[in-house]
Amino acid sequence: MSIQGRHLVHSSSDSAAKASAFSVQGVRKAFGATVAVDDVSFSVERGRVHALLGENGAGKSTLVKLLSGLTSPDAGTFHVFGERTNLTSPRKAHSLGIQTAFQEMTLVGDLTVLDAMLMPYAPVGISGMIRRKAAAREVAEHFAALGIGDIDLTDDVRDLDLTQRQKIEIARALFRKPRILLLDEPTSTLSGRDVDWLGDLIEAERNKGTTVVFISHRLREVRDFCETLTILRNGKHITTGRVDEFSDEDVIRMIVGRSIGQAFPDRPTESAEGQEILRGEGLRTEHRLRDVSFSLRRGEILGIAGLQGMGQLDLFLSCFGGAELTGGQLHVDGKPVTITTPMDAVNARIGISLVPEDRKTEALFLKLSGRYNTSIPVISRFARFGLIDTKAETAAVLSAFRRVDVQERALWTRAGAFSGGNQQKIAIAKWLLAESRVLLLYDPTRGIDVGTKHELYMLMRAFADAGGAVLFYSSEIPELVHLADRVLVLYKGRIAREVSGPAQTEEAIVEAALGGAELHEAAE
Repeated sequence: MSIQGRHLVHSSSDSAAKASAFSVQGVRKAFGATVAVDDVSFSVERGRVHALLGENGAGKSTLVKLLSGLTSPDAGTFHVFGERTNLTSPRKAHSLGIQTAFQEMTLVGDLTVLDAMLMPYAPVGISGMIRRKAAAREVAEHFAALGIGDIDLTDDVRDLDLTQRQKIEIARALFRKPRILLLDEPTSTLSGRDVDWLGDLIEAERNKGTTVVFISHRLREVRDFCETLTILRNGKHITTGRVDEFSDEDVIRMIVGRSIGQAFPDRPTESAEGQEILRGEGLRTEHRLRDVSFSLRRGEILGIAGLQGMGQLDLFLSCFGGAELTGGQLHVDGKPVTITTPMDAVNARIGISLVPEDRKTEALFLKLSGRYNTSIPVISRFARFGLIDTKAETAAVLSAFRRVDVQERALWTRAGAFSGGNQQKIAIAKWLLAESRVLLLYDPTRGIDVGTKHELYMLMRAFADAGGAVLFYSSEIPELVHLADRVLVLYKGRIAREVSGPAQTEEAIVEAALGGAELHEAAE
Protein backbone atom coordinates (compact mmCIF):
# COMPACT_ATOMS: atom_id res chain seq x y z
CA MET A 1 0.00 0.00 0.00
CA SER A 2 1.32 3.48 -0.80
CA ILE A 3 2.08 5.87 2.02
CA GLN A 4 -0.65 8.18 0.80
CA GLY A 5 -3.25 5.46 1.27
CA ARG A 6 -2.26 4.43 4.74
CA HIS A 7 -4.28 6.54 7.10
CA LEU A 8 -8.02 6.32 7.53
CA VAL A 9 -10.05 9.43 8.24
CA HIS A 10 -12.15 9.23 11.39
CA SER A 11 -15.70 10.48 11.25
CA SER A 12 -16.52 13.61 13.22
CA SER A 13 -18.60 11.57 15.69
CA ASP A 14 -15.73 9.16 16.23
CA SER A 15 -13.36 12.10 16.70
CA ALA A 16 -15.65 13.73 19.25
CA ALA A 17 -15.84 10.47 21.19
CA LYS A 18 -12.10 10.25 21.57
CA ALA A 19 -10.56 11.42 24.84
CA SER A 20 -7.58 13.75 24.88
CA ALA A 21 -4.23 11.97 25.09
CA PHE A 22 -2.61 15.15 26.39
CA SER A 23 -3.28 18.85 26.54
CA VAL A 24 -1.19 21.89 27.31
CA GLN A 25 -2.84 25.01 28.72
CA GLY A 26 -1.22 28.42 28.99
CA VAL A 27 2.29 26.96 28.94
CA ARG A 28 5.20 29.40 29.02
CA LYS A 29 8.93 28.74 29.08
CA ALA A 30 11.73 31.29 28.91
CA PHE A 31 15.49 30.90 28.88
CA GLY A 32 16.82 34.18 30.18
CA ALA A 33 15.46 36.96 28.00
CA THR A 34 14.40 34.51 25.28
CA VAL A 35 10.78 33.33 25.50
CA ALA A 36 10.75 29.95 23.78
CA VAL A 37 7.09 29.03 24.45
CA ASP A 38 4.59 31.81 25.13
CA ASP A 39 1.10 31.01 26.50
CA VAL A 40 0.58 27.92 24.31
CA SER A 41 -2.63 25.91 24.60
CA PHE A 42 -3.80 22.94 22.50
CA SER A 43 -4.74 19.29 22.88
CA VAL A 44 -4.17 16.07 20.95
CA GLU A 45 -6.80 13.36 20.77
CA ARG A 46 -5.97 9.83 21.79
CA GLY A 47 -4.80 7.58 18.95
CA ARG A 48 -4.10 10.43 16.54
CA VAL A 49 -0.96 11.06 14.49
CA HIS A 50 -0.49 14.77 15.12
CA ALA A 51 2.01 17.05 13.38
CA LEU A 52 3.78 19.80 15.34
CA LEU A 53 5.04 22.39 12.87
CA GLY A 54 6.99 25.63 12.94
CA GLU A 55 10.27 27.24 11.99
CA ASN A 56 13.47 26.43 13.83
CA GLY A 57 13.19 28.41 17.04
CA ALA A 58 9.37 28.41 16.99
CA GLY A 59 9.22 26.45 20.26
CA LYS A 60 8.67 22.89 19.01
CA SER A 61 11.75 21.34 20.59
CA THR A 62 11.15 23.22 23.85
CA LEU A 63 7.61 21.87 23.96
CA VAL A 64 8.92 18.34 23.34
CA LYS A 65 11.42 18.76 26.19
CA LEU A 66 8.63 19.95 28.47
CA LEU A 67 6.49 16.93 27.58
CA SER A 68 9.52 14.66 28.04
CA GLY A 69 10.22 15.98 31.53
CA LEU A 70 13.61 17.38 30.57
CA THR A 71 12.68 20.90 31.63
CA SER A 72 9.85 22.50 33.60
CA PRO A 73 7.46 25.25 32.48
CA ASP A 74 7.46 28.69 34.04
CA ALA A 75 3.66 28.72 33.84
CA GLY A 76 0.80 26.61 32.59
CA THR A 77 -0.50 23.09 33.10
CA PHE A 78 -0.30 19.66 31.46
CA HIS A 79 -2.97 16.99 31.39
CA VAL A 80 -2.11 13.44 30.32
CA PHE A 81 -5.03 11.13 29.60
CA GLY A 82 -7.32 13.50 31.46
CA GLU A 83 -5.22 13.80 34.61
CA ARG A 84 -3.38 16.97 35.54
CA THR A 85 0.28 16.18 36.07
CA ASN A 86 3.68 17.73 36.68
CA LEU A 87 6.24 16.33 34.26
CA THR A 88 9.16 16.86 36.61
CA SER A 89 11.60 14.34 35.11
CA PRO A 90 12.03 11.90 32.24
CA ARG A 91 11.16 9.04 34.61
CA LYS A 92 7.89 10.76 35.44
CA ALA A 93 7.10 11.13 31.73
CA HIS A 94 8.05 7.50 31.11
CA SER A 95 5.78 6.36 33.93
CA LEU A 96 2.88 8.05 32.14
CA GLY A 97 3.74 6.30 28.89
CA ILE A 98 5.49 9.22 27.16
CA GLN A 99 8.55 8.27 25.10
CA THR A 100 10.62 10.50 22.84
CA ALA A 101 12.93 9.88 19.89
CA PHE A 102 14.99 13.04 19.61
CA GLN A 103 16.48 14.67 16.54
CA GLU A 104 19.62 15.52 18.54
CA MET A 105 20.07 11.90 19.37
CA THR A 106 20.63 10.90 23.00
CA LEU A 107 22.58 7.72 22.31
CA VAL A 108 25.98 7.51 24.03
CA GLY A 109 28.67 6.87 21.44
CA ASP A 110 30.89 4.81 23.71
CA LEU A 111 28.14 2.26 24.44
CA THR A 112 27.29 -0.78 22.38
CA VAL A 113 23.94 -0.82 20.60
CA LEU A 114 22.61 -3.25 23.22
CA ASP A 115 23.67 -1.08 26.16
CA ALA A 116 22.25 2.02 24.48
CA MET A 117 18.92 0.25 24.05
CA LEU A 118 18.77 -0.84 27.69
CA MET A 119 19.91 2.41 29.30
CA PRO A 120 18.70 3.32 31.92
CA TYR A 121 16.28 0.41 32.42
CA ALA A 122 18.52 -2.64 32.03
CA PRO A 123 16.83 -5.76 33.47
CA VAL A 124 18.55 -7.20 36.55
CA GLY A 125 18.27 -10.55 38.23
CA ILE A 126 18.00 -11.44 41.91
CA SER A 127 21.76 -10.99 42.29
CA GLY A 128 21.56 -7.45 40.98
CA MET A 129 23.46 -8.36 37.80
CA ILE A 130 22.14 -7.33 34.40
CA ARG A 131 20.50 -10.24 32.59
CA ARG A 132 22.45 -9.62 29.40
CA LYS A 133 21.59 -12.80 27.50
CA ALA A 134 17.87 -12.43 28.06
CA ALA A 135 18.07 -8.72 27.29
CA ALA A 136 20.07 -9.30 24.10
CA ARG A 137 17.55 -11.87 22.93
CA GLU A 138 14.64 -9.52 23.61
CA VAL A 139 16.29 -6.57 21.84
CA ALA A 140 17.27 -8.75 18.88
CA GLU A 141 13.66 -9.91 18.54
CA HIS A 142 12.50 -6.29 18.76
CA PHE A 143 14.94 -5.22 16.03
CA ALA A 144 13.86 -8.11 13.82
CA ALA A 145 10.20 -7.15 14.25
CA LEU A 146 11.05 -3.57 13.24
CA GLY A 147 12.99 -4.71 10.17
CA ILE A 148 16.39 -3.55 11.44
CA GLY A 149 17.81 -6.92 12.40
CA ASP A 150 20.94 -6.20 10.35
CA ILE A 151 22.20 -3.82 13.07
CA ASP A 152 24.75 -5.66 15.23
CA LEU A 153 24.00 -5.29 18.94
CA THR A 154 27.70 -5.53 19.77
CA ASP A 155 28.73 -2.58 17.58
CA ASP A 156 29.63 0.71 19.26
CA VAL A 157 27.09 3.44 18.58
CA ARG A 158 29.80 5.84 17.40
CA ASP A 159 30.69 3.49 14.53
CA LEU A 160 27.18 3.64 13.03
CA ASP A 161 26.01 6.14 10.45
CA LEU A 162 23.36 8.76 11.20
CA THR A 163 20.54 6.74 9.67
CA GLN A 164 21.29 3.70 11.82
CA ARG A 165 21.56 5.83 14.95
CA GLN A 166 18.22 7.48 14.23
CA LYS A 167 16.59 4.08 13.74
CA ILE A 168 18.00 2.91 17.09
CA GLU A 169 16.70 6.08 18.76
CA ILE A 170 13.23 5.32 17.41
CA ALA A 171 13.53 1.61 18.24
CA ARG A 172 14.44 2.42 21.86
CA ALA A 173 11.36 4.60 22.28
CA LEU A 174 9.17 1.82 20.84
CA PHE A 175 10.90 -0.82 22.99
CA ARG A 176 9.40 0.87 26.05
CA LYS A 177 5.86 0.43 24.69
CA PRO A 178 4.74 4.08 24.67
CA ARG A 179 1.19 5.35 24.94
CA ILE A 180 2.36 8.73 23.62
CA LEU A 181 5.27 8.73 21.15
CA LEU A 182 7.07 12.01 20.41
CA LEU A 183 9.09 11.93 17.18
CA ASP A 184 11.33 15.00 16.94
CA GLU A 185 12.23 15.34 13.23
CA PRO A 186 12.88 11.61 12.80
CA THR A 187 13.14 11.80 9.01
CA SER A 188 15.87 14.46 9.00
CA THR A 189 18.40 11.62 8.64
CA LEU A 190 16.15 9.25 6.69
CA SER A 191 15.38 9.10 3.00
CA GLY A 192 13.59 6.93 0.45
CA ARG A 193 12.73 3.50 1.75
CA ASP A 194 13.75 4.46 5.30
CA VAL A 195 10.98 7.07 5.33
CA ASP A 196 8.57 4.37 4.17
CA TRP A 197 9.91 2.19 7.00
CA LEU A 198 9.05 4.90 9.51
CA GLY A 199 5.62 5.38 7.93
CA ASP A 200 4.88 1.69 8.49
CA LEU A 201 5.93 1.99 12.15
CA ILE A 202 3.76 5.05 12.68
CA GLU A 203 0.78 3.28 11.13
CA ALA A 204 1.36 0.22 13.32
CA GLU A 205 1.52 2.37 16.45
CA ARG A 206 -1.63 4.26 15.51
CA ASN A 207 -3.43 0.97 15.00
CA LYS A 208 -2.40 -0.01 18.54
CA GLY A 209 -3.97 3.19 19.86
CA THR A 210 -0.69 5.01 20.44
CA THR A 211 -0.79 8.78 20.10
CA VAL A 212 2.06 9.98 17.87
CA VAL A 213 3.36 13.56 17.74
CA PHE A 214 5.37 14.00 14.56
CA ILE A 215 7.69 16.98 14.06
CA SER A 216 8.90 17.50 10.50
CA HIS A 217 9.77 20.23 8.03
CA ARG A 218 8.70 18.03 5.13
CA LEU A 219 5.09 18.83 4.28
CA ARG A 220 4.72 15.76 2.10
CA GLU A 221 5.39 13.54 5.12
CA VAL A 222 2.94 15.53 7.23
CA ARG A 223 0.23 14.84 4.65
CA ASP A 224 1.26 11.18 4.29
CA PHE A 225 1.42 10.36 8.01
CA CYS A 226 -0.68 12.84 10.00
CA GLU A 227 -4.36 13.51 10.57
CA THR A 228 -4.16 16.70 12.62
CA LEU A 229 -1.61 19.47 13.14
CA THR A 230 -0.56 22.32 15.38
CA ILE A 231 1.50 25.27 14.12
CA LEU A 232 3.75 27.39 16.35
CA ARG A 233 5.45 30.66 15.41
CA ASN A 234 7.79 32.66 17.62
CA GLY A 235 6.77 30.54 20.58
CA LYS A 236 3.05 31.19 20.14
CA HIS A 237 0.21 28.89 19.12
CA ILE A 238 -1.07 29.82 15.65
CA THR A 239 -3.61 27.10 14.87
CA THR A 240 -4.66 23.51 15.47
CA GLY A 241 -6.83 21.57 13.04
CA ARG A 242 -7.10 18.76 10.55
CA VAL A 243 -4.33 18.44 7.99
CA ASP A 244 -6.76 18.29 5.09
CA GLU A 245 -8.22 21.68 6.07
CA PHE A 246 -5.06 23.51 4.97
CA SER A 247 -3.23 23.84 1.66
CA ASP A 248 0.57 23.75 1.59
CA GLU A 249 0.53 27.50 0.96
CA ASP A 250 -1.66 28.02 4.03
CA VAL A 251 0.70 25.96 6.19
CA ILE A 252 3.83 27.72 4.95
CA ARG A 253 2.27 31.15 5.41
CA MET A 254 1.29 30.34 9.00
CA ILE A 255 4.70 28.84 9.76
CA VAL A 256 6.80 31.74 8.49
CA GLY A 257 4.25 34.55 8.92
CA ARG A 258 4.43 35.54 5.27
CA SER A 259 4.20 34.12 1.78
CA ILE A 260 7.60 33.03 0.42
CA GLY A 261 6.50 33.01 -3.21
CA GLN A 262 7.85 30.22 -5.36
CA ALA A 263 9.77 27.66 -3.35
CA PHE A 264 12.76 27.27 -5.68
CA PRO A 265 14.74 29.95 -7.53
CA ASP A 266 14.67 30.01 -11.31
CA ARG A 267 17.41 28.15 -13.12
CA PRO A 268 19.51 29.99 -15.69
CA THR A 269 17.78 30.01 -19.06
CA GLU A 270 20.80 28.20 -20.51
CA SER A 271 22.72 25.33 -18.96
CA ALA A 272 26.02 26.15 -17.27
CA GLU A 273 28.83 26.24 -19.84
CA GLY A 274 31.46 27.78 -17.59
CA GLN A 275 35.02 26.62 -17.21
CA GLU A 276 35.46 23.27 -15.52
CA ILE A 277 36.65 23.69 -11.93
CA LEU A 278 36.57 20.20 -10.48
CA ARG A 279 36.74 16.83 -12.21
CA GLY A 280 36.94 13.30 -10.87
CA GLU A 281 38.05 10.35 -12.97
CA GLY A 282 37.45 6.76 -11.86
CA LEU A 283 37.31 7.66 -8.16
CA ARG A 284 37.43 4.72 -5.75
CA THR A 285 37.63 4.38 -1.98
CA GLU A 286 38.10 1.40 0.27
CA HIS A 287 34.48 1.22 1.35
CA ARG A 288 31.70 2.56 -0.87
CA LEU A 289 33.02 4.30 -3.96
CA ARG A 290 33.79 1.94 -6.84
CA ASP A 291 34.21 3.97 -10.03
CA VAL A 292 32.88 7.51 -10.24
CA SER A 293 33.71 10.15 -12.82
CA PHE A 294 32.16 13.61 -12.94
CA SER A 295 32.78 17.17 -14.10
CA LEU A 296 31.71 20.33 -12.24
CA ARG A 297 31.74 23.73 -13.95
CA ARG A 298 31.53 27.35 -12.87
CA GLY A 299 27.95 28.51 -12.47
CA GLU A 300 26.64 24.97 -12.01
CA ILE A 301 24.73 23.18 -9.27
CA LEU A 302 25.44 19.50 -9.80
CA GLY A 303 23.08 17.24 -7.88
CA ILE A 304 23.99 13.87 -6.40
CA ALA A 305 21.24 11.37 -5.61
CA GLY A 306 21.30 7.92 -4.09
CA LEU A 307 19.93 5.78 -1.33
CA GLN A 308 21.82 5.63 1.96
CA GLY A 309 25.24 4.00 1.65
CA MET A 310 25.56 4.09 -2.14
CA GLY A 311 28.83 6.01 -2.08
CA GLN A 312 27.67 9.62 -1.94
CA LEU A 313 29.32 10.31 1.42
CA ASP A 314 32.64 8.83 0.27
CA LEU A 315 32.45 10.96 -2.87
CA PHE A 316 32.08 14.19 -0.90
CA LEU A 317 34.69 13.24 1.69
CA SER A 318 37.24 12.22 -0.94
CA CYS A 319 36.89 15.62 -2.64
CA PHE A 320 37.59 17.28 0.71
CA GLY A 321 40.44 15.11 1.94
CA GLY A 322 38.26 13.27 4.46
CA ALA A 323 38.38 9.86 2.76
CA GLU A 324 41.42 8.33 1.10
CA LEU A 325 41.17 7.56 -2.59
CA THR A 326 42.37 4.07 -3.47
CA GLY A 327 42.09 4.81 -7.17
CA GLY A 328 41.27 7.51 -9.67
CA GLN A 329 42.33 11.13 -9.91
CA LEU A 330 40.93 14.56 -8.99
CA HIS A 331 41.60 17.55 -11.23
CA VAL A 332 41.22 21.24 -10.37
CA ASP A 333 41.24 23.71 -13.26
CA GLY A 334 42.29 20.85 -15.53
CA LYS A 335 45.37 19.93 -13.48
CA PRO A 336 45.74 16.77 -11.37
CA VAL A 337 45.72 17.43 -7.61
CA THR A 338 46.25 15.35 -4.51
CA ILE A 339 43.86 16.17 -1.67
CA THR A 340 44.75 14.20 1.45
CA THR A 341 43.52 16.62 4.14
CA PRO A 342 40.81 19.30 4.42
CA MET A 343 43.61 21.86 4.56
CA ASP A 344 44.67 20.78 1.07
CA ALA A 345 41.12 21.29 -0.17
CA VAL A 346 40.60 24.71 1.43
CA ASN A 347 43.87 26.29 0.35
CA ALA A 348 43.64 29.27 -1.96
CA ARG A 349 44.64 27.45 -5.17
CA ILE A 350 42.03 24.73 -4.87
CA GLY A 351 39.28 26.41 -2.82
CA ILE A 352 37.01 23.43 -2.05
CA SER A 353 34.83 23.54 1.07
CA LEU A 354 32.46 21.03 2.69
CA VAL A 355 29.27 21.57 4.64
CA PRO A 356 28.96 18.08 6.16
CA GLU A 357 26.07 15.85 7.09
CA ASP A 358 26.02 16.61 10.83
CA ARG A 359 26.55 20.31 11.43
CA LYS A 360 26.61 19.99 15.23
CA THR A 361 29.49 17.51 15.42
CA GLU A 362 31.31 17.98 12.12
CA ALA A 363 30.84 21.62 11.05
CA LEU A 364 30.76 23.74 14.20
CA PHE A 365 32.29 24.20 17.63
CA LEU A 366 29.04 24.67 19.50
CA LYS A 367 30.63 26.26 22.57
CA LEU A 368 32.43 28.90 20.52
CA SER A 369 30.86 32.06 19.13
CA GLY A 370 29.70 32.36 15.56
CA ARG A 371 32.61 34.72 14.94
CA TYR A 372 35.23 32.18 15.96
CA ASN A 373 33.49 29.41 14.03
CA THR A 374 33.46 31.50 10.89
CA SER A 375 37.01 32.84 10.97
CA ILE A 376 38.83 29.65 12.03
CA PRO A 377 39.67 28.37 8.52
CA VAL A 378 41.28 31.69 7.53
CA ILE A 379 42.36 33.05 10.91
CA SER A 380 45.92 33.53 9.61
CA ARG A 381 44.51 36.21 7.30
CA PHE A 382 43.92 38.41 10.36
CA ALA A 383 47.18 37.63 12.18
CA ARG A 384 49.79 40.35 12.63
CA PHE A 385 53.02 39.50 14.42
CA GLY A 386 51.34 36.63 16.24
CA LEU A 387 48.31 38.69 17.29
CA ILE A 388 44.79 38.64 15.85
CA ASP A 389 43.45 41.88 14.42
CA THR A 390 40.02 41.42 15.97
CA LYS A 391 38.63 44.57 14.36
CA ALA A 392 39.40 43.30 10.86
CA GLU A 393 38.25 39.79 11.77
CA THR A 394 34.92 41.05 13.13
CA ALA A 395 34.27 43.24 10.09
CA ALA A 396 34.97 40.35 7.70
CA VAL A 397 32.82 37.88 9.63
CA LEU A 398 29.96 40.38 9.89
CA SER A 399 30.06 40.85 6.12
CA ALA A 400 29.75 37.07 5.67
CA PHE A 401 26.86 36.95 8.15
CA ARG A 402 25.01 39.60 6.15
CA ARG A 403 25.35 37.49 3.01
CA VAL A 404 23.62 34.56 4.70
CA ASP A 405 21.21 36.68 6.80
CA VAL A 406 22.54 35.77 10.25
CA GLN A 407 21.95 38.23 13.08
CA GLU A 408 24.86 40.34 14.36
CA ARG A 409 24.57 38.76 17.82
CA ALA A 410 26.16 35.64 16.32
CA LEU A 411 29.47 37.53 16.60
CA TRP A 412 29.50 36.98 20.35
CA THR A 413 26.86 34.26 20.91
CA ARG A 414 27.90 30.60 21.02
CA ALA A 415 26.85 28.63 17.95
CA GLY A 416 25.00 26.04 20.04
CA ALA A 417 22.47 28.67 21.13
CA PHE A 418 21.12 29.10 17.60
CA SER A 419 18.47 27.14 15.75
CA GLY A 420 19.51 24.47 13.26
CA GLY A 421 18.84 26.78 10.32
CA ASN A 422 21.04 29.56 11.68
CA GLN A 423 23.75 27.05 12.57
CA GLN A 424 23.74 25.89 8.97
CA LYS A 425 24.00 29.48 7.78
CA ILE A 426 27.05 29.99 10.01
CA ALA A 427 28.61 26.83 8.59
CA ILE A 428 28.13 28.23 5.08
CA ALA A 429 29.30 31.73 6.04
CA LYS A 430 32.60 30.18 7.10
CA TRP A 431 33.30 29.05 3.56
CA LEU A 432 32.07 32.27 1.98
CA LEU A 433 34.62 34.09 4.13
CA ALA A 434 37.25 31.61 2.92
CA GLU A 435 36.33 32.63 -0.66
CA SER A 436 35.76 29.04 -1.72
CA ARG A 437 35.14 28.37 -5.40
CA VAL A 438 33.50 24.98 -4.86
CA LEU A 439 30.89 24.26 -2.20
CA LEU A 440 30.28 20.62 -1.33
CA LEU A 441 26.85 20.66 0.32
CA TYR A 442 25.88 17.34 1.89
CA ASP A 443 22.15 17.34 2.67
CA PRO A 444 22.33 20.99 3.77
CA THR A 445 18.60 21.43 4.47
CA ARG A 446 18.33 18.44 6.82
CA GLY A 447 16.22 19.42 9.82
CA ILE A 448 15.66 22.98 8.60
CA ASP A 449 12.32 24.78 8.38
CA VAL A 450 10.68 25.78 5.11
CA GLY A 451 11.51 29.47 5.40
CA THR A 452 15.23 28.86 5.97
CA LYS A 453 15.26 26.22 3.24
CA HIS A 454 14.07 28.85 0.80
CA GLU A 455 16.86 31.18 1.93
CA LEU A 456 19.46 28.44 1.41
CA TYR A 457 18.08 27.66 -2.05
CA MET A 458 18.46 31.30 -3.02
CA LEU A 459 21.96 31.41 -1.54
CA MET A 460 23.06 28.34 -3.51
CA ARG A 461 21.81 29.77 -6.78
CA ALA A 462 23.37 33.17 -6.06
CA PHE A 463 26.72 31.48 -5.33
CA ALA A 464 26.58 29.61 -8.64
CA ASP A 465 25.42 32.68 -10.57
CA ALA A 466 28.43 34.58 -9.19
CA GLY A 467 30.78 32.02 -10.75
CA GLY A 468 31.02 29.44 -7.99
CA ALA A 469 30.21 25.75 -8.35
CA VAL A 470 28.08 23.56 -6.08
CA LEU A 471 28.16 19.78 -5.62
CA PHE A 472 24.89 19.09 -3.85
CA TYR A 473 23.54 15.91 -2.25
CA SER A 474 20.02 15.86 -0.85
CA SER A 475 17.87 13.17 0.70
CA GLU A 476 14.85 15.16 -0.55
CA ILE A 477 14.51 14.34 -4.23
CA PRO A 478 12.30 17.37 -5.07
CA GLU A 479 15.23 19.59 -4.09
CA LEU A 480 17.43 17.84 -6.64
CA VAL A 481 14.75 18.07 -9.33
CA HIS A 482 14.16 21.79 -8.90
CA LEU A 483 17.58 23.10 -7.76
CA ALA A 484 20.22 21.13 -9.63
CA ASP A 485 21.15 21.87 -13.24
CA ARG A 486 21.66 18.12 -13.69
CA VAL A 487 21.71 15.10 -11.39
CA LEU A 488 24.05 12.12 -11.10
CA VAL A 489 22.41 9.10 -9.46
CA LEU A 490 24.68 6.74 -7.53
CA TYR A 491 23.97 3.05 -7.16
CA LYS A 492 26.39 0.60 -5.55
CA GLY A 493 29.27 3.05 -5.72
CA ARG A 494 28.87 3.90 -9.39
CA ILE A 495 26.96 6.48 -11.41
CA ALA A 496 23.83 4.68 -12.52
CA ARG A 497 22.41 7.53 -14.56
CA GLU A 498 22.74 11.22 -15.35
CA VAL A 499 19.45 13.08 -15.69
CA SER A 500 18.91 16.63 -16.90
CA GLY A 501 16.40 18.80 -18.70
CA PRO A 502 12.89 17.36 -19.16
CA ALA A 503 14.14 13.93 -18.00
CA GLN A 504 15.05 15.36 -14.58
CA THR A 505 12.03 14.04 -12.71
CA GLU A 506 11.46 12.41 -9.34
CA GLU A 507 10.42 9.20 -11.07
CA ALA A 508 13.63 8.97 -13.12
CA ILE A 509 15.83 9.65 -10.12
CA VAL A 510 14.03 7.17 -7.87
CA GLU A 511 14.13 4.46 -10.55
CA ALA A 512 17.90 4.87 -10.99
CA ALA A 513 18.47 5.05 -7.23
CA LEU A 514 16.67 1.72 -6.83
CA GLY A 515 18.88 0.09 -9.42
CA GLY A 516 16.62 0.54 -12.40
CA ALA A 517 19.50 0.77 -14.86
CA GLU A 518 20.95 -2.49 -13.52
CA LEU A 519 17.56 -4.20 -13.82
CA HIS A 520 17.19 -3.03 -17.43
CA GLU A 521 20.64 -4.38 -18.29
CA ALA A 522 19.80 -7.73 -16.69
CA ALA A 523 16.55 -7.90 -18.67
CA GLU A 524 18.40 -7.27 -21.90
